Amino acid sequence: MTEKEMQFEQGPIRPPNEAKSLLLRITRNCPWNQCLFCPVYKGRKFSLRTVEEIKADMETVREVIDHIKSLSWRLGASGRVDDSVISTIFGTSGYSDSYRSVAMWLYYQTGACFLQDADNLVLKTRDLVEILAFLKKTLPEVTRITTYSRSRTVVRKSVASLKQIHEAGLDRVHIGLETGYDPLLKLMKKGVKAAQHVEAGQKIRAAGMELSEYVMPGLGGQEMWREHAVETAKVLNRINPHFIRLRSLRVPPRVPLHQKLTEGTFTMQTDDMLARELKLFIETLDGITSTLTSDHIMNLLEEVSGKFPQDKEKMLQVIEKYQALSEEDRMIYRIGRRGGAYRSTDDLAHDPATYEKIKSLLEELQAKEGVTGVEKFITETVDRYI
Repeated sequence: MTEKEMQFEQGPIRPPNEAKSLLLRITRNCPWNQCLFCPVYKGRKFSLRTVEEIKADMETVREVIDHIKSLSWRLGASGRVDDSVISTIFGTSGYSDSYRSVAMWLYYQTGACFLQDADNLVLKTRDLVEILAFLKKTLPEVTRITTYSRSRTVVRKSVASLKQIHEAGLDRVHIGLETGYDPLLKLMKKGVKAAQHVEAGQKIRAAGMELSEYVMPGLGGQEMWREHAVETAKVLNRINPHFIRLRSLRVPPRVPLHQKLTEGTFTMQTDDMLARELKLFIETLDGITSTLTSDHIMNLLEEVSGKFPQDKEKMLQVIEKYQALSEEDRMIYRIGRRGGAYRSTDDLAHDPATYEKIKSLLEELQAKEGVTGVEKFITETVDRYI
């Protein structure tokens, strides 16, 4: 098999924190695929891959790993995947994208493997156990295995079945909680209720797996922001997941929710409103030991991260610091943050040159198009990341 022929199937997305993981596709697309806020998988049919197909992909990965290590020895890197090996693979034509993805995984040395696509616990327990066992046998370099699933799927499995899956090798499950407010779950066609979110989260934890719950600030819009913040926190208080990950709502034209924006039945939160919502959300989180992360450019305040309960006050102070900025500095920070120049409000003072450039851009936008033009510019900038 040539380098070009060494290919295996990979899906379109993975969590940001799995960027350095080996990606293996177990199912195709999403079995639900109705959520109004989600741009992924729309127009694509869900399908199960056969166990034989998946095993064949894993055997291909094995061949790729062995081939890369052989190349490393020929290049004098003694089997290591260092800069010289990566430069050769990416600087020479003929290597497939799959091959190069494995090379980068070996280069990062994370040992992590993420199973795609949207809901792999929909598989029969015996099939998933067989897949996990084969993965660990074929690719002993893998030391951690994670996947996406849906609360509605998890509640259909017994804790005993989930324990089997964990013992076979699945270490962490990522679940899109989004909100814990039932009217909002219904409005967004999430296909699940708050009680099911709680039951699913508790089952994953009882099975011994790590649990990562995704929350979507802004999903309640201006109409339900308070209920969204409070009820979501209450659900998380009952689950106590290992991780709470923030993914702020964005609504580009290709997202089904955009129609409600156009109709005027859904109103987006401004960034200042989002800060207020996030503050209420964190204030309501109580009695948990979760780690909260804000590791995505779509989030306004990346520094809102830490472990409960000890870092709760620090996270609230980050929000209050943003709220205390002048209106102009908040606008400058928002432009800089959305453009990737800022990661903290402290950057406003630490990088005077960038501050002055953004200030000039702001003044130019205000002069030409007013406040509406500034907001349009910020929206278009951040929507590029979806």
